[in-house]
Amino acid sequence: MQEDSYRHKGMRQQLVQVLKDKGITDNRVLDAIATVPRHVFLDSSFVEFAYQDKAFPIGSGQTISQPFTVAMQSQLLQVTKGMKVLEIGTGSGYQACVLAEMGAKVFTIERQRNLYLKTKPFLAEFPYNIKTFLGDGNRGLPTFAPFDRVLITAAAPEIPQALVDQLKTGGIMVIPLNDESDATKQIMLRLTKQADGTMLREEFGDCRFVPMLKGTGRD
Repeated sequence: MQEDSYRHKGMRQQLVQVLKDKGITDNRVLDAIATVPRHVFLDSSFVEFAYQDKAFPIGSGQTISQPFTVAMQSQLLQVTKGMKVLEIGTGSGYQACVLAEMGAKVFTIERQRNLYLKTKPFLAEFPYNIKTFLGDGNRGLPTFAPFDRVLITAAAPEIPQALVDQLKTGGIMVIPLNDESDATKQIMLRLTKQADGTMLREEFGDCRFVPMLKGTGRD
């Protein structure tokens, strides 16, 4: 793993201030962003830009999300220590580490085999015990359900019923859902599962994510 220098830590503090200025108020989220070394998740050619509030490619048509997006989704989840969180779309593993730093027990699924094979051993170098799986995120992880929280980090055409079923009553799902009126955009939703199984819906503006696909990618 790359070095985490005083310079990197200073750059993270600057990033935290940017996120505060953009409206992130949850101190646990901000503390996690200040702690997790984002630069180690990026290709060495991007290291100098790691603490800019931008997304970067990580291969297989995927990206490491913009820090504001990671912070906003983490804030919307309202995670408390010890909660079981199911993440759909491991990607680089950065979001999973932020949630784990907040005290969550993270279960994360990646459909792209090469990303999974790269990220699983990499995440094992962190002190978080994140559980990583290769599979179709639409199906979730019924063996490990129910979950307190579900986070989807790709644009979904619909709310996967299997993931609703694996969410505890009172649990929260955060999901970028395709905007029916504009195919190029998604709406960030927070869904809270009610006692009758229905989902209370809250909207938090437009967003842009790579598409959520079914099945397991081979590349």
